[in-house]
Amino acid sequence: MTDILNRLTAKFQQAYKSFPAFIARAPGRVNLLGEHVDYNEGWVLPAAIDRAAYVAVGECVSPLVSLSAMDLDEGAVFRVTELDAKSDVTGKPLKSWACYPAGVGWALKERGLALKGMDAVLTSDVPRGAGLSSSAAVEVAFATAWQKLGGWSLSSMDLALTCQRAENQYVGVNSGLMDQFASACGRAGHALLLDCRTLAWDPVPLPPGVSIVVADTTVRRELGKSEYNLRRAHCEEAVQILSRVLPEVKALRDVSIADFNRHAHLLAPVVEKRARHVVEECARIQTGVVALRARRLADFGALMNDCHASLRDLYKVSCPELNVMAEAAQKIEGCYGARLTGAGFGGCTVNLVAADAAENFKRELAGAYEKATGKTPEIYICQASAGAGVV
Repeated sequence: MTDILNRLTAKFQQAYKSFPAFIARAPGRVNLLGEHVDYNEGWVLPAAIDRAAYVAVGECVSPLVSLSAMDLDEGAVFRVTELDAKSDVTGKPLKSWACYPAGVGWALKERGLALKGMDAVLTSDVPRGAGLSSSAAVEVAFATAWQKLGGWSLSSMDLALTCQRAENQYVGVNSGLMDQFASACGRAGHALLLDCRTLAWDPVPLPPGVSIVVADTTVRRELGKSEYNLRRAHCEEAVQILSRVLPEVKALRDVSIADFNRHAHLLAPVVEKRARHVVEECARIQTGVVALRARRLADFGALMNDCHASLRDLYKVSCPELNVMAEAAQKIEGCYGARLTGAGFGGCTVNLVAADAAENFKRELAGAYEKATGKTPEIYICQASAGAGVV
């Protein structure tokens, strides 16, 4: 982290001829278990990782926000008093990347919080487009920065909810809460069990001697949006039909495996497959948290493997490269479990690996994947990180 902070500080000095007042940091995240259940009001088990977005900040006496995106070599300037317009000081529409911090400012103002102008330089080592929540990290980093500048305080959950509102209503991406939640509320050495219905959450300790290895296929989603919407529609159809015979069912999280098996014949075959994944995944995560708390890593890893198979065969959100990556990982010594993580159709796998085997695992997995696909992966050995704060 020292290197990235030094480069960020140097860039700030170059841009603004002064030192930053502070640097805000917000991590990316990976989801260990509980995939495609958030919009079914189920449970998820993300962990913040030690790759993050960083914002070097200097206070500006005017309402101007002057931004420099170091990784893009681009800038943007807008006023905190004119956020509704989604335009810069020249009246042109904000660049897509600048909409994320501007949206956070808008959502904070909607809460009645005072915003100050700032000079800021942004950088991140969370890979973009890989399913590690790079956009949420940027949002939470800017929310943390404005909180520091303004001297007011929101709880970590309220900060996450505000950033989610920015992404949903300002940027126009209909994301769930998990990404912003993990970035804001992360705990070092812990995963986070989040109930997506009640928003109750609980840190779950990760056993010592284990690494989270993120393997990026370098394949980016192309069909993801339409397919994602279709799967949501299938889940909603399943709830509508099952609730006729199970009146207490408001979402698929309310359906037990036994009840689902009794009534699955009521569903069209494709709807039955999609719903079965969700029902069984909700059960998997309950079992998995018990295993993790008991440090039964082999049992937890087996559930990760089962999750991948379910996402591949029932939910149909995998792709050949993700299957190669997960299946190769599962055969390497020291790997407890491996599965695709995120929406699917590309992106990354998450692998739970014995820490003393992680470097060898990384080499073997990279070789196996490149041999099978001809593509060179990006593989990151990570640890569960603390959530957002000022460095």
